[in-house]
Amino acid sequence: MTPALFVRVAAALALAVLAQTARADLMLFPTRIVFDKQRAAQVELMNQGTTPETYRISLVNRRMGPNGEFTPITEPGPGEQFADAMLRFSPHQVTIPPGGSQIVRILLRKPAELAGGEYRSHLQFERVAEASGASSLEDAARRNAAGGLSVTINALVGASIPVIVRQGATQGRVSLGELQLLPPSPAAPGGSVSLQMLREGNASVYGDLEVSITTRDGVTVPLAKAGGVAVYVPNAARHAVLPLQLPEGRPLPAGTLKVSYRERPEAGARLLAEASLALP
Repeated sequence: MTPALFVRVAAALALAVLAQTARADLMLFPTRIVFDKQRAAQVELMNQGTTPETYRISLVNRRMGPNGEFTPITEPGPGEQFADAMLRFSPHQVTIPPGGSQIVRILLRKPAELAGGEYRSHLQFERVAEASGASSLEDAARRNAAGGLSVTINALVGASIPVIVRQGATQGRVSLGELQLLPPSPAAPGGSVSLQMLREGNASVYGDLEVSITTRDGVTVPLAKAGGVAVYVPNAARHAVLPLQLPEGRPLPAGTLKVSYRERPEAGARLLAEASLALP
């Protein structure tokens, strides 16, 4: 392996490790904010790592894709309404010691003639690269000047949470359809369930997906769960795939496969939608 190739491979591996570590070090609570009648909220950032971390905080706008993925946008499309112009937050940058936490406060100021509906932006917490120490650019330049190979890696990894503002009468309804059992794959040895989440109304829906099977003997066995699944305005549908967790070496028994979508437990766990599929 040539020195240049070695550097590229080492950089890629180290970056992957650092990215996973950075994600694990930052914890946020809550992970979603909805302004309905209140005018203030707060988010707590917790650093579970072993070194101080600095995060730059900003409001961004994102569009949800058909599979739940997000892409940044600057101009709203049909039915999209941004919340960033109504929101103020402080501080805009924080440095959190190991094991420490920091509160970010958010204030809502609605315009007097705000049209009804749901508005959404995302509060983004972006990790700021370390500017000193062995990984700094200055240190890398000194090593390069001495003729040595160096790899400088700054894993700018963070997280974001949706901030939703609701105005007037808002309601979201959801149904589940197009259930399909997918065969086993390397990523899902027990197979998967594919489905469409269909949203109606002028509000997002948010909850937990659960998959279970009731055998012909009347025994119900849980097979999969995905927490915190949303379909945001203006999306009318979202595709979801849930890998099934079967006991090792056990095939999927005959019976009725059921997918349920419920509010999160802290919201009451109300059933929002349900669909079933008969398995011979």
